[in-house]
Amino acid sequence: MKVTDFGWAGYLRANIRPSFSLSQARTHWPARTQVRYDVLTDHAWSLSNFIARPLSRPWPAKLQPILVANTARLIVAAGPDVYSYKFEDSKTIDSPSVSLEGTCSFAARHGRGRDITGITFVDDEGLNQALCIGFRDGSVEHVFLTPSQNDLLASSVDSHLPQLRDGDFVESLCSEMNILLSLSSDGFAALTDLRASSHCTGSESVALNTRSWASHLCLRSSSPYAAFGTASIHPLAVHSITSDRLSPSPSAILHTNKSFGLPPAKRSQSAVYGIARAPLSSPWGSSPQILVSGWFDGQVRCYDLRSCSRVSAVADSNQTPAPLLPVLSLSDPFSFEPIYSVSCGGGSSSHVAAGSARHSVISFWDLRSPRTGWSVHAPGNDSSPVYSVVLESSRIYGATQSRPFVYDFVS
Repeated sequence: MKVTDFGWAGYLRANIRPSFSLSQARTHWPARTQVRYDVLTDHAWSLSNFIARPLSRPWPAKLQPILVANTARLIVAAGPDVYSYKFEDSKTIDSPSVSLEGTCSFAARHGRGRDITGITFVDDEGLNQALCIGFRDGSVEHVFLTPSQNDLLASSVDSHLPQLRDGDFVESLCSEMNILLSLSSDGFAALTDLRASSHCTGSESVALNTRSWASHLCLRSSSPYAAFGTASIHPLAVHSITSDRLSPSPSAILHTNKSFGLPPAKRSQSAVYGIARAPLSSPWGSSPQILVSGWFDGQVRCYDLRSCSRVSAVADSNQTPAPLLPVLSLSDPFSFEPIYSVSCGGGSSSHVAAGSARHSVISFWDLRSPRTGWSVHAPGNDSSPVYSVVLESSRIYGATQSRPFVYDFVS
């Protein structure tokens, strides 16, 4: 009785398996059922045993889709359209189904130039329907999606969001605790408090002054920060956040370039396209201070912001702080393609997934045994990049230029 009442629940608290699509089902499952499901899922991961299936028919054109998920639904943004896939409930140990809830197009309301370039869920008191969306024309909208008879209705929310001009557009959006972080293609980063009637005061905006690709926001750490992936001689930098203010100077530069001792003109340039928090069961613990990043050179690099392993003093005195070295680098020895997207979780909450720039390939590594990674093609097996991935305990969602797909790990 004690095992049934307390033992399995204690095991679950000590062995967390984050999962968007299982959140509703787990509220009905007894603790022992949840443990059994996790054990079966972990076993499937250990055998690379999964079922791959597309979530839709191919799109009529080649697009650059973006995926975001919360505990209620998966959102696929492709071109000017938003597709919502609802996570169904399940009272059995079977994986809950994922079904198309509806679609919404922003092209009809606003005309051309409305391809979606950035999207994120934002807090809405548990309704799981509020999004901030960035468009190719430089506009940013706070919208509320309402399912209605196999369709989606989008209503705008009055928010003071940054609007971009002169060809600039939002490349990345992320949100946490009602704070929105936006990053434009030209390197303009801004923090916005969605609860306020105006932008956050102080140094909430930073000009990175370089082509920018990815961002990551972490406010729940003891030292809140924002990380930015760019194309430059310093492709990955961390800026601290204090009192809702974004520091204009980086608190950490994350790099491995061995040319740091050279003059600036001779340093090589690279790019970072994807950033994610490390899985909870990483060898360095579950701290949000651990980042996983996808690089142009085909490497996935893991950094521990608490580490003291840094590059020695650099040639110019203006270079501060000293660059931080990775604690682990991962790569597919048979592929040299850039890494376009990264996500963490999976079996035993210890995996990293990375989408490559060609041939619709996703690579997986278990950080407990990083030398035994493996790669697989997405359904359709075309020459597309995997533009976006979302990894959870028993599933990974991804999207190529043709359509979204899911791998379901089953035993």
